[in-house]
Amino acid sequence: MPFATEMPRSVMQLTLSERTSLARLAVDRARRSALARVLGSPLMRWRYGAPVAEELVIVPQDIRTADPSFARELERGYLGLAGQVADLDRRSPFDVEAPSAAWLSELHGFSWLRHLAADERTRRMAVSLVSAWIKRGHAGETAWQPHVLARRLISWLSHAPMLLDEADPRRYDRIMDSLAHQLVRLSASWRHARCGPPRLVALMALIYGDLCVAGRESYLAEKEALLAAELAAQILPDGGHVSRNAGVLVELLLDLLPLRQCFLARGREVPAAIDAASRRMMAMLRFMRLGDGSLGRFNGMGAAASEALATILAYGPETPAEHEAPHSRYVRLERGGLVVLADAGPPPPLEHAGEAHAGCLSFEMSAGSDALFVNRGAPGPADQGWRAASRATASHNTACVGAKSSSRLVRHGLLERLIGAAPIRLPERVTDTLERTPQGDVLTMSHDGYLAEFGLIHRRRLRLAADGGALEGHDSLGPPSGRLRLKQDVPFSIHFHLAPDARCVWDTGEPRAEIVLPGGGRWRFSAEGAHLSLEESVHFADRAGPRQALQIVLRGACCGETLVLWRLERVRA
Repeated sequence: MPFATEMPRSVMQLTLSERTSLARLAVDRARRSALARVLGSPLMRWRYGAPVAEELVIVPQDIRTADPSFARELERGYLGLAGQVADLDRRSPFDVEAPSAAWLSELHGFSWLRHLAADERTRRMAVSLVSAWIKRGHAGETAWQPHVLARRLISWLSHAPMLLDEADPRRYDRIMDSLAHQLVRLSASWRHARCGPPRLVALMALIYGDLCVAGRESYLAEKEALLAAELAAQILPDGGHVSRNAGVLVELLLDLLPLRQCFLARGREVPAAIDAASRRMMAMLRFMRLGDGSLGRFNGMGAAASEALATILAYGPETPAEHEAPHSRYVRLERGGLVVLADAGPPPPLEHAGEAHAGCLSFEMSAGSDALFVNRGAPGPADQGWRAASRATASHNTACVGAKSSSRLVRHGLLERLIGAAPIRLPERVTDTLERTPQGDVLTMSHDGYLAEFGLIHRRRLRLAADGGALEGHDSLGPPSGRLRLKQDVPFSIHFHLAPDARCVWDTGEPRAEIVLPGGGRWRFSAEGAHLSLEESVHFADRAGPRQALQIVLRGACCGETLVLWRLERVRA
């Protein structure tokens, strides 16, 4: 029987509290937009200083990794951004038809300047492209969206030596005037940024500008307070982002850590809110890191660049990972080189759930430096056709009932316009209990995502042996209490997606499979209470694009109550 590959398309009705939250969100967005328009008018921009920048006193560090192939492709007339490639055909990239909206946003964000800083020849290319952008003026809407404008400001400031060193007075004044104009414009329009990371990036860009441009120190106190409030709203006490996506932390820290250094370079104390949030976020990344160095693929997490993660973690001391992230609702088990990460929480609030996945009670696992079981993860920008499938429950290492996902899409026009995507709802009640004993760790979880439609609660218990040599699982489906007999049997499937580099050998004589990892480790998987099969899968979260993989699937039918036992154990040499 095929498993569900897409999120259900049924429309969920918003609850009264959700309608109230949506109304509040719409009013807040309208207020911010109106205020941004008023403050952005020529009569009010004086509040943010004169649009003049005579010199830069410091230059931020860009800690993102550069790609030397970018310059070679650009010289050949091709510009690849956001997973799409445009054929320039001897034209300026600002004159070609953009292959996608994401490509256009990245073009005007100029984060790609770092790829052109290698030598004199590529630096001349960078100067020419920045000058071409200024000359065109770019009245287009995309170029002036707050998050795009913020990224451009940070990029230009970070690569100011490349743009301004040895510049003649005319070019110097032209670039500095444009920087000043953009900084004033962002000061007026940042409130219009969409909630979530775009708003944080906009505020960070303003503080970058006030620290780097001479004479703007008097505006810092207000911006620091605004950023502190936004960090408090988005970064949870355990260091996770409110979206529950670990990849968001990587992107934010790539800007936040150099910003901390800018305060120190100006002889100023790093604001307590920025320092504390940075430390919590780095601790959370260590918590979400598997033995192979990757981050858990939950709730929109795709293929994070290992170089960026290593750079970020180098900024803080190596500390042991905690066992639980109570606010982000993830649990970590670690024994004998075996690491298990489990999703023990409901979807994030609706306004942050546009990228969230229906992976409640799913887990990922690594053995030593090899990934073993991984969720299929989020696809990259060039493979968004897989996005719906990646969000489905069947793309995660958990149980799927009736070929449906445990979460439901919320198709609401106003809400989708406000957050930019269709969010998910359900499960509403998710429980977890972690017990640590000398014999091992026992994690017990449950969720009610299938209660309304099937009357069933999914309960899962994971037991990790003290020596890390075995992981036992109990998956049960049943009513909240008492007994239940369904009118007809409901099919279920429990998925265990293997890492793409893992091999699986089917034992034809027994209901079990043997998994062989790249490092030579061998693991035996067996189960009772369901039919065990080895099936094809697709791993979405790979930097090279979707990859073929395998999955172990336990299939059966539930008449009202069912229990499936499974066991993964190390094969000793």
